[in-house]
Amino acid sequence: MGTERLTPAQAGELMGVSPQTLANWRWLGIGPAYIKLTPGRGGRIRYTRAAVEAWLNERTTVTGAAA
Repeated sequence: MGTERLTPAQAGELMGVSPQTLANWRWLGIGPAYIKLTPGRGGRIRYTRAAVEAWLNERTTVTGAAA
C-alpha cells in the first residue's frame, strides 16, 4: 500500500539509515518528502511508503555494461 504512513524509525529501517539521519536530511532540505502532523520543532513526522520508494528509485543507478 503506497499510502501507508511510516514513522521516521520505520522509514529509516526501510532505507537503511537512522531516524537521526532522516532528521538531518529534513533540516538540510534533502531526503524523501514527509508529512508534518503537528506544528513546531518537535512536530510528529510521517513518511508515505510511496514517497520513500520513489526517492529510493530516483537514486537507483546502473553501473557497468548495462549503463
